Amino acid sequence: MITIGQLASYAGVTIKAVRHYHRIGLLPEPPRDRSGYRTYDAAAVVTLIRIHALADAGVPLARVQQLLDAEPDEFAAEVRRIDAQLRAEVRRLQRNRTRIAALAAGDSLALPPSVVDYLDRLRRIGVDERILQLERDAWIMVAAQVPDEIDAVIGRKHAELDDPDMVRLYLLLSQAVDWTAEEPRIVELADALETLMNRSIAAGRSENPDDLDDTLIDLVDATTLASSPVAGRLLDILHERGWRGWTRVQRLHDLPDET
Repeated sequence: MITIGQLASYAGVTIKAVRHYHRIGLLPEPPRDRSGYRTYDAAAVVTLIRIHALADAGVPLARVQQLLDAEPDEFAAEVRRIDAQLRAEVRRLQRNRTRIAALAAGDSLALPPSVVDYLDRLRRIGVDERILQLERDAWIMVAAQVPDEIDAVIGRKHAELDDPDMVRLYLLLSQAVDWTAEEPRIVELADALETLMNRSIAAGRSENPDDLDDTLIDLVDATTLASSPVAGRLLDILHERGWRGWTRVQRLHDLPDET
């Protein structure tokens, strides 16, 4: 007969584990001897080793007893079921690891790869990180609403970025984040933006999906306006020139008469 410490040592587990197996009913708890100690026989060693082998292989403790009591055919079938579940769990964890690795850059959270690539391109041409943050947050909302269209939209954005005037606009916006509303160069920024808007309308292009929810459009525009005093002044200038909106830009004379 052996002590609990010897039992644990023979099976390669801790005494704490043995006591846990007693509590959950996996390992029968022997009566105490005259000295008040529990002693174990060879059968307990074999049972504990089998419990440890199954648990160490990833078998949930709730299913260990079923396997201990199973006939060979039943045991093999149950092991196959557990193996299939473990393989599915491994695949899930591998997918999670891939996603976690992709999130390391920060922009990847809640964004499809096409948008992340676009933001990286903006970063490479020197766009200020504060502008990139505004772009990122806007694209998160857009991508969530039109997931099937976002790659095509970003494809058009990449094509627009091939235009040196678009690059110039982004770089002006990057400078504008530190301007006040009285900065004279806001007019230059409005000129650059209006040039591109006129060119886009003349070519029949639209930067964004037509089916974006109006509430979302208003939310993105409000976020832009709150980002800098320059944004409000810029939109005022554009409105004076006959334009409305930021995310969905429209010429006022193209809109239906609301009166």
